Amino acid sequence: MYIATLLSSPDRANLDRSAVEALRDAWGGGEAHWLNPGIAAEFALPAVPENRWDVWAGLQGLGVDLVVQQAEGRRKKMLLADMDSTMIGQECIDELAEMAGVGPRVAEITARAMNGELDFEGALLERVCLLRGLPDTVIAQVLAERITMTPGGRELIATMKANGGYAALVSGGFTAFTEAVAERLGFDEHRANTLLADNGTLTGDVARPILGREAKIAALREITAKLGLTYQDVLAVGDGANDLGMLQLAGAGVALHAKPVVAAQCDIRINHGDLTALLYIQGYSVDEFA
Repeated sequence: MYIATLLSSPDRANLDRSAVEALRDAWGGGEAHWLNPGIAAEFALPAVPENRWDVWAGLQGLGVDLVVQQAEGRRKKMLLADMDSTMIGQECIDELAEMAGVGPRVAEITARAMNGELDFEGALLERVCLLRGLPDTVIAQVLAERITMTPGGRELIATMKANGGYAALVSGGFTAFTEAVAERLGFDEHRANTLLADNGTLTGDVARPILGREAKIAALREITAKLGLTYQDVLAVGDGANDLGMLQLAGAGVALHAKPVVAAQCDIRINHGDLTALLYIQGYSVDEFA
């Protein structure tokens, strides 16, 4: 048995009942169940429809996401999340670069790295080098003035934890940011790279080993082993090329507002919803949110 979930942006709440029922009828699905009126609905299916991706593409033009997945085991026991442009709305290194006066140059490298055009480790070192001499007090300023949480993050983590889940933040960014974001959103643990500083200024380097794509896969393996879980128990979410390994290994890998090259390699693509979409695809209704 499979479940089809249709989702719109909570800001627009434009998921139309007639559209949901028309698709249900065309696919021979079960009764439509509304998880949140105007925002999320689901219905059961006996099999994955052959025209799934054609329908998905058509719905994208209407501002609606479509996810089709197996019904069994879709409610996950662990969240493994990327930070930059996933749990927060920014790329932290780009924000630091703006403060250092090298914003456009760093942002270009970031975009190419997240699209998979550059080696992640090399791109990270090249960008961090450009931050040399920046006062480390700027980190707190960026956190206070330039970093925003992605809508739905608190609800996602609180609801999964209220149902016995575990939440880990794993970033190719920096511990100075993951520590603050993890505490603010309620993550159980966080992993990231450490920016090096000397006498109050950034040295332009990070501690080794560098956490990138392989380290995110390792985190999934290590944390599930520690908790006695399987990879199928994990919901992973990210947007960049360095997230692909964990997205493909997890039981459910969500490409959230992801780069096209990343989304194309994932079966679960959320382009319009916020982080609460990750609750709806697990079958949580809005009145179950913590």
